[in-house]
Amino acid sequence: MQAAADNARPGDVVCVRGGVYNERVRVNVSGTADAPIVFRSYPGETAVLDGAGLAVPEADSAMVSIVDRAHIVFQGFEVRNFSTSERDRTPIGVLIAGTAHHVELWENRVHAIKHLGTWAEGTNAHGIAVYGTSGSDPVHDIIIHGNEVYDLRLGASEAIAINGNVAGWEVTANTVHDVDNIGIDAIGFEGTAPANDRARNGRIAFNHVYNVDSYGNPAYGTDRSAACIYVDGGRDILVENNRAHRCNVGVEIASEHAGGATANVIVRNNFISENTEVGLAMGGYDEGGGATEHAIVVNNTFYRNNTSNDWGAELYIQYDTRDTLIANNIVYAGDAGWLIRAWSTVMADNVVDYNLFYTTSTTPRWQWKGQTYLDFAAYQRGSGNDAHSLNAQDPLLVDPNVGDLHVRPSSPAVDAGHLLAESGSVDFDGDPRVLGSTIDIGADELGWFRWFLPVVAGG
Repeated sequence: MQAAADNARPGDVVCVRGGVYNERVRVNVSGTADAPIVFRSYPGETAVLDGAGLAVPEADSAMVSIVDRAHIVFQGFEVRNFSTSERDRTPIGVLIAGTAHHVELWENRVHAIKHLGTWAEGTNAHGIAVYGTSGSDPVHDIIIHGNEVYDLRLGASEAIAINGNVAGWEVTANTVHDVDNIGIDAIGFEGTAPANDRARNGRIAFNHVYNVDSYGNPAYGTDRSAACIYVDGGRDILVENNRAHRCNVGVEIASEHAGGATANVIVRNNFISENTEVGLAMGGYDEGGGATEHAIVVNNTFYRNNTSNDWGAELYIQYDTRDTLIANNIVYAGDAGWLIRAWSTVMADNVVDYNLFYTTSTTPRWQWKGQTYLDFAAYQRGSGNDAHSLNAQDPLLVDPNVGDLHVRPSSPAVDAGHLLAESGSVDFDGDPRVLGSTIDIGADELGWFRWFLPVVAGG
């Protein structure tokens, strides 16, 4: 493959016949806006880039590297078996870096990319990584669509990472599963670029992320803190229509860096369920961390998160969370009973309303600014939140035991939401969000067509 990656010209389509190629590939050519270069598996076949036995170098440590190149499409490959036990070497499946732009990754399988070391530091790996390293010229116009990324040992890194000076990107319709740290991450403030060092103007949508657990990862020991989807210091990002379940944290919009805030993130129309610690987290980890500001969390369905009954909650609000809106969400807690847990008094201008709270626990719990309430009316009075919200009403989800978090026609969530432009034009399934003058609470908008059409078709 390297011969093609050295010699292809704009407009070429490089079709790689099925088989196993034991080589690393660096793309050394660029296409043009009118004539991109496409690398793809031959139709009906799968070309496999296999890293078994290949050394992971100190730099340029990816099976596929696209650095400072433009107008490239990489489609339909399997990338696998790239690992090391050497400290401070980072195996990567596919890397887009430098000042690359207009690069698309479509329908690839990336797996068995692993750091096999046992140290707490220097044991990192990535499935797919986008690193914007220039302070002036961002990586931009990146599409990562329809890929399957799984079976990774990541250390303190991520399965799919968007890091540094990256502006204008989409991570859509991917399946990420069975990894030991974060599934999808949009990162800022890590020193990846000397300026403009944060992922921004991006969209994380229609992904399915599951079985993400940091327990036993050398970088985390016995901590369970890995998110399905994480925005850590990024800004101007839309997180919508994802299914995030059986991770440690469903979605996190936070900042690990003092003085840096995750900002202008919208989280909407997601199914977030059965995560061990938290449904959604925001804010700084502690007083020495960063902040979350101008975030919008609307029309999501949270179901039985905090399954460990440990430190988390359905909604976990941390240090320095400010100017946020949390509305129109179904918040269904399991036996732990933690609906909202907001432990810090450092917060300002947050609006929480028009939600539906329900728990199977005999001890429902809300916490706001460190004060815990066991009664909904007391929580409303003490916090000033949720004046129009519903409590202790079963949202009547269709079949949550198999992950179906749609609502039934008799659900109290139907027509009970607050009409917000931030909710978007479509629901979790892509069906119209606004029908008439009302809106439902939760990620699903109950349309008449979903319940009526099957009857017509069957009759």
